[in-house]
Amino acid sequence: MRVLFVVPPLFGHVNPTIGLGAALSARGHQVAWAGHAEFLRQLTPAAATVYDCATPAEVEERPADLRGPGALKFLWEKFLVPLAESMLPDVEAAIGEFQPDLLVVDQQAMAGALAALRLGLPWATSATTSAEFTDPLRGMPKVVEWVQETMAGMRARAAVAGKTDLRYSPHLTLAFTTRELVGELDSAFDRVAFVGPSITERPDSTPFPWERLDERAKVLISLGTANADAGERFLRAAAEAMGELADRVQAVLVDPAGTVTSVPDNVITATRVPQLALLPKVDAVVCHAGHNTVCESLSHGLPLVVAPIRDDQPVIAQQVADAGAGIRLRFTRAGAAHIRDAVATVLDEPGYREAARRLAQSFTAAGGSQAAALRLEQLAAPIAIGRISE
Repeated sequence: MRVLFVVPPLFGHVNPTIGLGAALSARGHQVAWAGHAEFLRQLTPAAATVYDCATPAEVEERPADLRGPGALKFLWEKFLVPLAESMLPDVEAAIGEFQPDLLVVDQQAMAGALAALRLGLPWATSATTSAEFTDPLRGMPKVVEWVQETMAGMRARAAVAGKTDLRYSPHLTLAFTTRELVGELDSAFDRVAFVGPSITERPDSTPFPWERLDERAKVLISLGTANADAGERFLRAAAEAMGELADRVQAVLVDPAGTVTSVPDNVITATRVPQLALLPKVDAVVCHAGHNTVCESLSHGLPLVVAPIRDDQPVIAQQVADAGAGIRLRFTRAGAAHIRDAVATVLDEPGYREAARRLAQSFTAAGGSQAAALRLEQLAAPIAIGRISE
């Protein structure tokens, strides 16, 4: 079986495909990636087959204070649609060269869905966030209508007939989470394959001062790689909060823009950290409720303090809180005292850690990348049978 991953230039969306690609390769299949080649080379194995796809020459920076439907509209108009239309010719060229049996298409790389529909190829959706499975736009019919109209325009410009939702394959959707975290599903998604997070060791040469870690409880504070513009105030408050817990807590604060210039002695700052290597050494995580960080933290049974900023993050943050694995804060209003008290609570009250460990167990039981690989093999089986009969 030959599988082509179609992905956007976003860490949290590429990372799950790395584990899945490794699982497929170990099972004797051939894999390749189509996307921004320079970006992909940072994450894929050295020998990986990567097809470069054009991306928009300029991506307008989203205003830091944009939230709600406005942020969603900006995401579609300024990023998702231009990305799909820029990538489409190169995705089709990659298909012509690699000759895949099926595609695995990230929800935010809809060029893959358009190409699959145009060329009659089976495809599976890679859903790296669990937010839409609970219908977060319920109660906003005008927004739902606008999204559908936007996709209709994309299909029309690509000469694709029908009304297929480009975010969800009619063949298979791989959800890299579990029902235990998602909670109650919208009825439209009762056939999604919940395979759990696809987490594997990935190349990461990021330096870190490991020798500075001591015996105090460790807290990782990170707002992800795409929120530097919005995070300065919160990170400063978090640093202050950790200073007030200096007698018992040592914090690692990820500050990509380097805006937090003055921190207490018990706070280690870095523009980037080797997150997968660091998580086994920490006791709790403060984050923006990005799906990647949440799942990687919960996989280690770590309780969370989540302060969602926008997009899918409020939904995921509420899932964490509803599951009992963390405390949700208001990003725009949380001050040092709120962050301090929340961190102290998830460290001191065992129920949060117990809930996080239950979710970690659900992730393991779901099977992760091996379960996803099996589902792809099942999807491709009729294709293989057809080829044999020919």
